[in-house]
Amino acid sequence: LAEPWQAVQVWARLGITMTYDVANDRSEYVFAVELTVEAVNPQGGRRVFTSRDYPEFVITDPAAVEFFKHFTTK
Repeated sequence: LAEPWQAVQVWARLGITMTYDVANDRSEYVFAVELTVEAVNPQGGRRVFTSRDYPEFVITDPAAVEFFKHFTTK
């Protein structure tokens, strides 16, 4: 997060998002790890940031999805 916000807590959840497959010229749904970040500023303000604020909070890399699943499934 940009100054003056500093993350104090992060939530990660598994979701599904739509991506565009350039090689096949089509859209497709893929699993993604979606982050939500609670942050504070020096004045004591508190705010929650999501992928609406930072699109990079949606992580579609298959390795990240598998890493997440490793800790959340039996």
